[in-house]
Amino acid sequence: MIELKNNPAGNFFLLAGPCVIEGEEMAMRIAERVVKITETLQIPYVFKGSYRKANRSRLDSFTGIGDEKALKILQKVRDTFGVPTVSDIHSAEEAEMAAEYVDILQIPAFLCRQTDLLVAAAKTGKTINIKKGQFLSPLAMQFAADKVVEAGNKNVMLTERGTTFGYQDLVVDYRGIPEMQTFGYPVILDVTHSLQQPNQTSGVTGGMPQLIETIAKAGIAVGVDGIFIETHENPAVAKSDGANMLKLDLLEGLLTKLVRIREAVK
Repeated sequence: MIELKNNPAGNFFLLAGPCVIEGEEMAMRIAERVVKITETLQIPYVFKGSYRKANRSRLDSFTGIGDEKALKILQKVRDTFGVPTVSDIHSAEEAEMAAEYVDILQIPAFLCRQTDLLVAAAKTGKTINIKKGQFLSPLAMQFAADKVVEAGNKNVMLTERGTTFGYQDLVVDYRGIPEMQTFGYPVILDVTHSLQQPNQTSGVTGGMPQLIETIAKAGIAVGVDGIFIETHENPAVAKSDGANMLKLDLLEGLLTKLVRIREAVK
């Protein structure tokens, strides 16, 4: 199990990286930068990068550079920097393949009720991070976690990523964080995906990155175990989720503020 609580500095855990692996050089640069920042701030770190983005609005949207190629890059990040890695899986058949390369298998929010997917992920023995569906209440996530545990794997994490509000917006109900923590699993707040504005008429998801700091501060204040942030050197040219990503140059300043908040509310 990837330990999210009781780390030496008492800090929150960080899952951060590009939305999707665009290439080796970019992934390694981002990983190196974030590792240096998190080591300085004593924040446990997991490198995040999807080897493939399956849930795209348009057929012509970028989905990846090839599964095996991207997974090998995630493996190289882990081996080079000594940090665990996480990536999404989208079908039961992908679980065993991805588990050979990454430490945490992430279940996308849209798929959090898919029994076959959860069971296949559980059987790999990896830590399973289940993202809460935009359509589910926090308490309903107990059933998703139960599927993993009943399949023989107690290594579960849950991620809050906002709740659908109308057709083109999401809101974060911070009551859900302590509610999900009552299940006994670490709870992560996906800051950047919570600021998506889906279903835009262009077929490209929008976002409100100017509110990243606001959402993150509130999550730390209510005691979330970890923070999930997608970051990129230049979000304007990112091939996925650029509209709601944090510019890499801003990450250290934000994390420094969050560490201070965590110290204040301990």
